[in-house]
This record gives sequence, C-alpha cells and structure tokens, in this order.
Amino acid sequence: MTDAVVAIGGNAILRCGEEATVENQMNNLRRTCAPLARMVRRGMGLTLVHGNGPQVGNILLQNELARDEVPAMPLDVCVAQSQGQIGFMLQQAMTEALRREGVARSVVCLLTRVMVDANDPELASPSKPIGPYYDAAQAERMMSHGHRMREDVARKGWRRVVPSPRPLAVLEEDAVRGLVTAGHVLIAAGGGGIPMVERDGRLWGVEAVVDKDLAASVMASEFGDLMIFLTDVDAAYLDHGGPAQRAIGDATVDEMRRYLAEGHFAPGSMGPKVQAAIDFVNNSERRAVITSPELLDKALESKAGTRIVF
Repeated sequence: MTDAVVAIGGNAILRCGEEATVENQMNNLRRTCAPLARMVRRGMGLTLVHGNGPQVGNILLQNELARDEVPAMPLDVCVAQSQGQIGFMLQQAMTEALRREGVARSVVCLLTRVMVDANDPELASPSKPIGPYYDAAQAERMMSHGHRMREDVARKGWRRVVPSPRPLAVLEEDAVRGLVTAGHVLIAAGGGGIPMVERDGRLWGVEAVVDKDLAASVMASEFGDLMIFLTDVDAAYLDHGGPAQRAIGDATVDEMRRYLAEGHFAPGSMGPKVQAAIDFVNNSERRAVITSPELLDKALESKAGTRIVF
C-alpha cells in the first residue's frame, strides 16, 4: 500500500476574506476531503497535516480580549487547542467523504508534538507574524504584556511576531506509523505540531509556531511514499504574478533548489512548500506533488500540478 502524507494549506480550511465560522470552515474542508477520500478508496494510506494560521490567531485574540477575566494561555497551549479544533472538523469532513465513497475507515486525530533545537536562531529573533493587525496604541499595550510586535507599513498596522523554529522530529512518530499501518486515516502534526525543547531532562513547550509543510516533510521522510502539498494555486510557478509566469510541471530536486535560490517562490507562501518538498524527495528519493484540491486527481495521474522527483 502506498502511504501518502498530505499537507493541507490554511486556505483549504478558511479562504481569504471569509468569516471564521464553523459552517464556512466545514464547507471548505468537505471540498478538500472529497479527492482525499478517493485516494483512500484506491487503496492509499493517508496522513493529513493541516495549517492553523487564522485559527490560532483567533485563539490568541480571544486570549487578549479576555485576559482580565480568564488567565491567558501560552502559545504552545494555543497550538494544542487549534489541533483539537481543526482536527475535529477535518475528522468530521473526512468521515463524511469516506462514507460517500463507500469506504469503512476510522479517522483518528492525534495530538502531536515536534522537537525543535533550543539553540535555533529563530527563538532569539522571531520572524513569523501571527494573529490580527493592531493600531499603534494596541501594539504598545501588547508590548507592555511582553509580546514582540512588528509594524507592517504596507498594511498600516502592527502584528505580533513569534519564533518559527525548524522541526527536527515528531515525538509521536511511532504512534503515527502504527496507526497508519493499522489502516486508519490519520490527522497529525496539526499546525506544524506543538514545538518542544528538552532542558534538564524534561520536555518544555515553546512559545513558537512550526511551519506545517516542514513538519509534514519530516514525518513523511520517515514512512511516506508520496508527499502532497494542497494549496490555493494549481502548481508552483516561475515568475509568479509577472507577465512571463509559467507553471512548473515535472522537475527534479536540483531544478527546484535552483529556482528557490533564484527567488521564484515567496517566503511566506510557496517557499516553505518547495523547501519541504525538496527535503522530502532528497531524503527519500520519492515523489512530491504541489497542486490544488480541485486538481488533485489529475495531479496524481501526472496531468496537473507540480511533480518533483529525485
């Protein structure tokens, strides 16, 4: 059986401009899960890794608004909350999709931690913006509460910035492997996993967020035969947004590494997906695919999307 690891982008859960209602998120997830259920019907093992950007941002905002009434939770706990919240919705949508395909398969959501390096430079110099935009007065209040803030001149607002260290290993890897081998559809490393470091013989949560594409790649490198990145565009593009933009079809790791170095992929969007795909294919000598949920069936037949090989 082919085991696929699928990294589901945040747009597959909540599209730009949509209100973060349960109904909107469930409708998006139902569309995303339809082709995934067809993969399972064709005999593939499936592990799903989801993003959590808008959702964890909302949790942080709720923390801030209620901090005088309810103790605020640290970011690692908020990531755990988002794993449960999104994992439940994805579990529901995937179960519905499997039933429509006539597949009797359990969908399991696993609370997942990832190890990061306690000396990762990101922990000292945070770069990842999260949560809503604030005006200057609100940002000053946030900084008085110990948060790091950065001004976005183009958007005329301030956002909280947190570390985004590189994931090294998934702590629940043996459980992930066992559940997939047993035939379950698994949801793991949601939001990139809960970041942990080891100090004095103990594991400690870190006030950080881990890139979900990189976490998915780490997990897939251990047992995956195929790595899929679902996003809101049909493929990775060269010169994206320019008059000469062109989709990348088949490409090797070396070609994608060169395109990445040339600056074709934006750091906050396609860049992490391409880097994660390079890491997976380079470590496993297997295949990675970047495409949209709507084109996944065709991408698996090499008729759409970007397909990266060793």
